[in-house]
Amino acid sequence: MNDRSRWDESSQDATSDSQSEESVEILRERQRLAQIDIMDRWMSETLKEQRRTRRWKIFFRLLWLTLLLLLIGGAVLGVLQTEGEGAVAGRAAVVELKGVIDSDSQASGDRMIEGIRQAWQSPAGAVIVRINSPGGSPVQSQRIYSEIRRLEQQGDKPIVAVIEDIGASGAYYVASAADNIYAAPASLVGSIGVIYSGFGLQDAIAKLGVERRVFTAGDNKDFLDPFQPISDHQRQFWQSVLDRTHQQFIAAVKAGRGDRLKTATPELFSGLVWTGERAQQIGLIDGLASVDDVAEQLTGSRQTVDFTPGVDPFEQLSRQLGQVAAHWLGLGELGGSPVRYQTP
Repeated sequence: MNDRSRWDESSQDATSDSQSEESVEILRERQRLAQIDIMDRWMSETLKEQRRTRRWKIFFRLLWLTLLLLLIGGAVLGVLQTEGEGAVAGRAAVVELKGVIDSDSQASGDRMIEGIRQAWQSPAGAVIVRINSPGGSPVQSQRIYSEIRRLEQQGDKPIVAVIEDIGASGAYYVASAADNIYAAPASLVGSIGVIYSGFGLQDAIAKLGVERRVFTAGDNKDFLDPFQPISDHQRQFWQSVLDRTHQQFIAAVKAGRGDRLKTATPELFSGLVWTGERAQQIGLIDGLASVDDVAEQLTGSRQTVDFTPGVDPFEQLSRQLGQVAAHWLGLGELGGSPVRYQTP
């Protein structure tokens, strides 16, 4: 064997040894990476378990804290309620009837009935309905009237109405259900009547060259349409509806006021509005007094407790804007009956 052959064999052996060492190194690196990966997984699972355990600890701590707060809150509420009942006891409970009486107004039947019932069921010595309203829906007025009459028949707690600036039409309908009615000398009281208002625009629409297209089933279905003429028969029919509703109003006032009414007074039920001073003379009210005066007379204290259910101010503003727009357009109250126990 010559020198070159020996050199080639040595080179091959060296190369083989080098590849063997490289393979060993690669294997070791893979083992190290595998160990690191296992350690990472173990640490990750350990951290997850620790987080899970921590979350459960936080959950149970919050749960116990919530239960503790509920217990404390219940105790405080009980104390406040007891103190509140003590503050109400012996005083007059006031429920305010303010604004137009309608199904979706602040003075709706649902809201007023809720407040009156709560006031009646409270330890208050008397219930005062503070009125500052021109009236409104016949149905809502009748509902409040009936609830007051029903409660009066269940016990001896007085329910008294006090009219401030105005207690007219449907608002007086409600007041007449009370045991007694009081007002200021300059209050506007009465207006025992029914109203429907609208426009007749059939000539205007003809001049504008506009064609009104209304499709009905029933000859009189559109008789209140302001763009359609009204016949004598329809006019008489609608007047009979108003007259019947007016008679319901008169009957309710007579039932509530009884012999105190001076029924011989001319125009008593004509829809006229009277001052508080004149209203007392003709039996529409029982005396001239404020809420504070009446509270002191009934309970011995001028302090009162308000039971008027709250209303969202933005909702109230939007409703008022809608009512104003409907009034000026002659459309009546939006969503309500066109027949009104209401002073214009």
